[in-house]
Amino acid sequence: MPRHRIQLINPNTSQAMTDTMAITARRIAGDRLDIDAVCPHQGVPSIEGHFDEAVATLGILQQIRAGEARGVQGHIIACFGDPGLLAARELAKGPVIGIAEAAMHVATLVATRFSIVTTLPRTVIIARHLLHRYGFYEQCAAIHAIDLPVLSLEDGSGTAQQKVRDYCLKAKQEDNVGAIILGCGGMADLAAELSETLEIPVIDGVSAAVTLLESLLNLGITTSKWGDLDFPRNKGISGPFAECLA
Repeated sequence: MPRHRIQLINPNTSQAMTDTMAITARRIAGDRLDIDAVCPHQGVPSIEGHFDEAVATLGILQQIRAGEARGVQGHIIACFGDPGLLAARELAKGPVIGIAEAAMHVATLVATRFSIVTTLPRTVIIARHLLHRYGFYEQCAAIHAIDLPVLSLEDGSGTAQQKVRDYCLKAKQEDNVGAIILGCGGMADLAAELSETLEIPVIDGVSAAVTLLESLLNLGITTSKWGDLDFPRNKGISGPFAECLA
């Protein structure tokens, strides 16, 4: 198989979180993939709501365009809300995978029911929207929020990580599920440890997305350009969006 080059796009501006996810992604990819890990220079430091997702989408599209100019063949949107996913699929030549969608698909391959552990209570609602959109609502038993902001995963205290562990244990004991999904890209480095400790598949979307994207590239399959995901029409857009279509 040819060696592919992909990019992991962290839609927020946190370089520390980008680096955390990059370590996980490269460990999964081994020597089979080259991975560019990028984040926008402008935007929001974390994504915790619909407004944040809207602001972050422009940065995602800019990174899609810049990555393809460098020869990147596929893209991962590394935020559990999968912000801008369909817009990115329109713009990109290569396939684009969101980490929430990837994690949900993988969970249903190894278990009939799963739970999700996420950050803030408001993101529980966003995760429910995605479950409906992707067709996995019936397979999800529960969504637990550790009630800490996304950036607490990078503050060095370990408090957020311990709360993730506690809620994963709670999900195993109380939800009657076969798998648990970590509902934030910043939790990516916890999945292997938790899977071993809890003796249950704990799935992180970054790893799942890397594996699914590699499979699509090996199969020679990319996003269909017949219909609504065809390339966007350039209608003389002005302002910062213009560079996305340049």
